[in-house]
Amino acid sequence: MATVKPVWLQSVSLWIILFLLHTPAYAQNHPFNITEVARFDEPWAMSFLPEGSLLITEKRGRLQHYTVDGAKTEISGVPEVAYSGQGGFGDIVLHPDFSRNELVYISYAEPGESGRSGAAVARARLDLSRHALVDLQVIWRQSPKVRGSGHYGHRIAFDSNGYLFISSGERQQFDPAQQMEKNLGKILRLNDDGSVPSDNPWVGSSEVTAQIWTSGHRNPLGLAFDENGRLWSVEMGPRGGDELNLVLRGANYGYPEVSEGRHYSGLNIPDHVTRPQFNAPVISWNPVISPSSLMFYSGAEFPDWQGNAFIGGLSSESLVRIEFDGIRAREVQRFSMAARIRAVAQGPDGGIWLLQDGNSGGRLLHLTAQ
Repeated sequence: MATVKPVWLQSVSLWIILFLLHTPAYAQNHPFNITEVARFDEPWAMSFLPEGSLLITEKRGRLQHYTVDGAKTEISGVPEVAYSGQGGFGDIVLHPDFSRNELVYISYAEPGESGRSGAAVARARLDLSRHALVDLQVIWRQSPKVRGSGHYGHRIAFDSNGYLFISSGERQQFDPAQQMEKNLGKILRLNDDGSVPSDNPWVGSSEVTAQIWTSGHRNPLGLAFDENGRLWSVEMGPRGGDELNLVLRGANYGYPEVSEGRHYSGLNIPDHVTRPQFNAPVISWNPVISPSSLMFYSGAEFPDWQGNAFIGGLSSESLVRIEFDGIRAREVQRFSMAARIRAVAQGPDGGIWLLQDGNSGGRLLHLTAQ
């Protein structure tokens, strides 16, 4: 005699099926090989040099040069950093014409007066014969410097025209993200020497306001261009509401007026749908993934993933794969990495390279096809 399930159990079963159909695959068996290459002390960012070696920043204020034969050498000339909380040494990016001018760009938390600090970006010439940064010049600073050690942002990206983009967190101060006389909670667009391009949205305003490309951000920790030259950012939401945003000239993304999350105090924040004048995220996460970095993939090692984006996850201890259809996007896979992933990059070999967080145990990982 057939057993008929109760109506409530049938409903639960249907809900589970629908949930699984609409939930990204959380891969248990990785479709790649994982090789530990080296270990670093709180690594934060990496950048490949033309011959295939790596520059890796360590949060306490060290820059390491890691060569293809496994040698690790510290590069001198790094400025003093404010190492505390989320503060310290941050990003490193090569100038688009690095092969000619040897310029690198670094970001870091810069100490100020009376316990204040703020993100800064400097450029310098990399002299590998001396293992040193030389002729270092600060070309941008967060304004104002504030107390606290959170939400610096300070990711760096160059576009195909050589313009420099910098993400600037709101430093856990909330309101500055909507205050145009401050560059906290913004994404900035500059010339490669730190000057303001003549076609920025608010040219003619104060020097700080003229730097601004977009506003209303919380803590953008990933900044990257897709194959069509579109700029995207990933940022930490409050309690819920991590975001993937398409970064458009002059747009306001709403924080702290709107968010898909809520304050840590439990106080509600209106959703984006309630304030259509603000740009809504293309993807939002709740529960959060704690995004740390963003990379668009174009290599031959994983041909099926060309045009996809990868996000490093901190609290989620994951590598998140995003597929795109024009300016629409969706998470399609999440690979459990069993560790906080601080940075993700594509190597010259087409492999995917990851930096895992950790004091002295932070690992450089190389992902290759099986």
